[in-house]
Amino acid sequence: MPKRIVVIGGVAAGPKAAARARRMDPSAEITIIEKEEILSYAGCGLPYWISGLVEDRNTLISTPVGVLRDPQFFAKAKNIKVLNRTEAQEINREEKEVLCKDLETGKTFPVQYDKLVIATGSRPFDLPIPGAKLKKVLHLKDPDDAAQLRDAIAVSCRKVVIVGGGLIGCEMTEAVSECGKQVTIIEMLSHILPGMLDEEMALILEKNLKQQGVTILTETRVERLEGDEVGVSKVITADGLEIDTDFVLMAVGVKPVTGLAEQAGIELGERGGIRVNTHMQTSDPDIYAAGDCVEHPVPLTQESVLWPMGSVANKEGRVAGTNVAGGDEEFGGIVQTNVVKVFDQNVGRTGLTEAGARERGIDVTTAIVASPDRAHYYPGAAPIVLKAIVDTRTRKLLGLQGVGKGDVVKRVDIASTAISGGMTVDQLANLDLAYAPPYSSTMDPLITLANILRNKLDGLFEGITPTQVKRKIDDGEGFFFLDVRGPPEYEMVR
Repeated sequence: MPKRIVVIGGVAAGPKAAARARRMDPSAEITIIEKEEILSYAGCGLPYWISGLVEDRNTLISTPVGVLRDPQFFAKAKNIKVLNRTEAQEINREEKEVLCKDLETGKTFPVQYDKLVIATGSRPFDLPIPGAKLKKVLHLKDPDDAAQLRDAIAVSCRKVVIVGGGLIGCEMTEAVSECGKQVTIIEMLSHILPGMLDEEMALILEKNLKQQGVTILTETRVERLEGDEVGVSKVITADGLEIDTDFVLMAVGVKPVTGLAEQAGIELGERGGIRVNTHMQTSDPDIYAAGDCVEHPVPLTQESVLWPMGSVANKEGRVAGTNVAGGDEEFGGIVQTNVVKVFDQNVGRTGLTEAGARERGIDVTTAIVASPDRAHYYPGAAPIVLKAIVDTRTRKLLGLQGVGKGDVVKRVDIASTAISGGMTVDQLANLDLAYAPPYSSTMDPLITLANILRNKLDGLFEGITPTQVKRKIDDGEGFFFLDVRGPPEYEMVR
C-alpha cells in the first residue's frame, strides 16, 4: 500500500516538503491542505508588487518560466493533490487522520496519513491597544493583505504611519514612499532594525531614511488609535504625540501558528514554536514540522529561535520531505542571516550583534570599517560600512553587519560561511577571495576589517566606537575631536 503523506500548509515549507517527498518516493500518496486559495507564493516579494516594481502579482505565484503554481500545476507536474480553501481543524494522532473543513461547502471530512508535516507558518502580531481593529489598520502577510495595502495606497491618501521598524516596516517604508506618501515609522526600541543592527549601524540607515523624507520616532510606544466608521485617522503615542494618518500598517512582528500542534499535544519550545529535532521531527515520531511555526536551532549560541524567513523554511521543508519519505537527512541550524534593501541602502547581518553577544556574557572585540565596495576608481564603486564582532578569547568571528549603497550582501554571505565554519579572524584575513576592480579592492573590505580586529586583539592599538565619540562630544568633558579629512573628503562623506 502506498505511503500516505499529508502536509498542512501550502506556502513555503509545505510545498517544498511535498515536492521533495515526491522525488524521494514516486509511489506515495501526497496531499497538501491549505486554508487559503493562493498557495506557494513568494511572500517576500509582496512589498515590491505593492510599490509597482513588480508589475504582475502572478509572477509571485509562478515558476521561473511563468507556470502558475496552482492546484492543477501540483497535480500535473508533481502528482501532488492540493486541497486549497480547506481548513485543517484537528489532528487525531491515535487514528492518524486530519479532520478538515471545506471552506466552500462547509462540509467536514477526514484525511488519513502515515506521515504528517505541519507547516502552518506564522501570523502578524496584533498590538493589544484601543483602536487596533479599526478599518484601515492593515498588516502584510499574504497576497490578500498586499492587495488591501495596494488599494489603500492607490486612493487619495497622503500620510501613512508604520508601527514597527523591523524588516517589514523598513521594506514597506520604501514601498509606500515610492508611491509618493509621507511615512512615519514608530519604533518602541532605541533604533530601527533593533534585532538586526547595533545602534551605530542603525543610525547610518536612519540618517538615509530621514534624507528620503521619512519621519522616525524611536523609543516611542503607540498607546491607542483613533478614528470612526470610515477608518483610523490618528495615532496617539504614550507621550501624548498625535499623528494624523490615512492608514496604519502594523509591522510589529509575527508569531508562529501552533494551534493544531497544541491541540494534538505536540511539544512546543521555549519561544512558543513547535519543538523539532535535527530531522524536523516533533515529539510524535510520525509528525514533522518546518517553517515559521517551528523553533530553529542556532549552533553558535546553543539556543533555538523563531526566524520567519522563506529561505530557512524551504531548507527545512526539504529535510522534512526527505525524512517523511523514508530518507535520513538533518538540518544543521541557522546562523541568523538576513538582508534588506531600503531605498538605495543595502543592509545585512549575520551571526550575533554586539548587544546580543554581550547579553550572553561573551567578551567581544569589535571594529568598523568604511570603504568602497570595489576599486575606488572603477565606475559604480559605492560606499559600504561593515562592523564585525569577534570573541576576544577564541578570536572566532561571531557576527557581521553592513550598511551602504555598495555590495554589502557579498560580505555578509562570506561572513555567514566563516561563522558556520568556526573561523577565526586570522583565517578570515587570509581567505583567497576573488579580485578584479569591478568586484572588489585588492584588499577586500572584509579582509581589511579582519586585519583591524587582529591588530586590536594583539594590542597594537585601541579603538573607540562612533557612539562613544558622540557621547563624549555631547558630554563636553574635555574631549577634543580632530577631523583630519581634507575638504574634498569632507564633502564626499559628511
